[in-house]
Amino acid sequence: MGAVYFYHLTRKPLEATLPLLLSKALGAGWRCLVVGNDPARLNGLDKNLWNGKNTDFLAHGRAGGPNDVDQPILLSPKHTTENQAACAMCIDGADVTAEQVKTYERTCILFDGNDEAQTQFARTQWKSLTDAGCAAQYWSEESGNWQMKAKKD
Repeated sequence: MGAVYFYHLTRKPLEATLPLLLSKALGAGWRCLVVGNDPARLNGLDKNLWNGKNTDFLAHGRAGGPNDVDQPILLSPKHTTENQAACAMCIDGADVTAEQVKTYERTCILFDGNDEAQTQFARTQWKSLTDAGCAAQYWSEESGNWQMKAKKD
């Protein structure tokens, strides 16, 4: 069963944090799936990832295209197995079940600490996923550096 990593964003926006996490996941040899509920946000991330400079550039595709299976990173409004992702990154309150967590090496839940609804939803996800037996880690950037603040095996 894969682990769930919660990333509490308080200093840098998703647009800055997501490319860093995606780069690390790709460096581990994992294909990635970014799941988000907001089509406009996915469109913005699509442009952001294509327009990255030098090492910030991340090849990817939008779900529903003819080459989904070949994409190292796939942006999607729902969980899909099209690109055989080993890492899922759930953004903007995208839900993930314990059964879905089991299909990935790692599931990352990124949430905006300045958005009370996202923060509350992340707390609910932590409880439901850990109660279902998923290993989880909670990471915070409040000090300026990412630090693990909680862990449940």
